[in-house]
Amino acid sequence: MRHAELTDEELPELTSEQKRWAFGAAALFLLAIGFLGYALQSGVMQVFAVGWIALQIFGYVGSLKFAKGDFASPLFKSQVMLHVIAVMLLGALVFRGPA
Repeated sequence: MRHAELTDEELPELTSEQKRWAFGAAALFLLAIGFLGYALQSGVMQVFAVGWIALQIFGYVGSLKFAKGDFASPLFKSQVMLHVIAVMLLGALVFRGPA
């Protein structure tokens, strides 16, 4: 079965809340990509860096699928907040690491 393609005229406009959560998710994903580059270059925390990106991909896609594309759904928001916590834990590791 083939899905009908939507044109720009048929797509609903995103609300400001949806735009904020989508931007937050995109910013966290770009941060994870940057950390992956650092991890591969320096050789530290490579498994975490790859796993974090995989977790984001599967988490965001899965939550958007269940939320029917709503970026402001509680399920998607919880995914974004999960990755905010991952950033905080990563920051704690960096700042409290061995001197």
